[in-house]
Amino acid sequence: MRRINLALQGGGAHGAFTWGVLDRLLDEPDVEVAAITGTSAGALNGAAFKAGMVAAGREGARAALDGLWRRMGAQADARLTAWMRALDPFHLARMLEHSPMFAAADLATRLVSPYAYGPFYSNPLRPVVEGFDFDCVHACSGPALFVCATCVRSGKIRVFEGPEITTDAILASACLPTLFQAVRIHDPKSGREEAYWDGGYTGNPALFPLFNRDLPDDVVIVNINPLERDDLPVTPQQIHNRINEISFNSSLLRELRAISFVQRLLEDGTLERGRMSRVLVHMIADDALMNSLSVATKLVPVPQVLLRLKEAGREAAGRFLEAHKLDLGTRSTVDLAEMFG
Repeated sequence: MRRINLALQGGGAHGAFTWGVLDRLLDEPDVEVAAITGTSAGALNGAAFKAGMVAAGREGARAALDGLWRRMGAQADARLTAWMRALDPFHLARMLEHSPMFAAADLATRLVSPYAYGPFYSNPLRPVVEGFDFDCVHACSGPALFVCATCVRSGKIRVFEGPEITTDAILASACLPTLFQAVRIHDPKSGREEAYWDGGYTGNPALFPLFNRDLPDDVVIVNINPLERDDLPVTPQQIHNRINEISFNSSLLRELRAISFVQRLLEDGTLERGRMSRVLVHMIADDALMNSLSVATKLVPVPQVLLRLKEAGREAAGRFLEAHKLDLGTRSTVDLAEMFG
């Protein structure tokens, strides 16, 4: 049995790519997920995966993930999907980004605070998250689950685990402050109620919860925010999107840089082996695909795009398994020295 940890990034509706990756990993009976750390959409995917796995094994996890993304909009009215099927999903994404309706909604998020709605405010993700079986999410069996959010007051990361993972904790992990009001949760360390924003600002996702001697060495990162973009962003939406991608990748890159540093110390004998966890880093991504999409498809869950992202996630996971399954437990397949050279 090849045991792995999963690190699931957030990225709005583009998290449907991770849906496909997880769906494909469930096809491998000799690959076991020991732990999951997730932020935003990664937290939702992780909670669905764990709840389903605890309830009914691999098919339960698959069904729970399908149910999550149906609630997110992957299943639409048949009349709607009939004409959508005739359109390339990426052309549809570009049409959406340049539509007057999206432009107006995007402008509203920059000019109007989510607190301006007063008693009429509601978080549209709440009914989606409330669909989870939290008895299974909290269970001691199944993969360990860690959910990341950012404390507004201190700017520090908070990692929720076990019974701390509630509806509010997952909503906090996915709380973009221009769209949603901060989520308030009691913090036993500070003894006060704290407000939380999206975990992507401080850990997208945090890797350190996986550095436990009881967990396997392999960390498979499912990356849905492109690390590189060749084209210069020029429209306001493209510029804002790239700013978010860079800031949401920065915390992950800092942790990977630290892992790279420790690996060099171990290799040259400066650090004694056994004193630090050996971390084998892998990554499943499709930057070409994500570069072809737009910021609009992050925010608006278009059924055709969600289903195409799931298919792309399955394909990317299949390529990874074909090339590197035998490397699991043996060596890293991400060259960190080259990445930070």
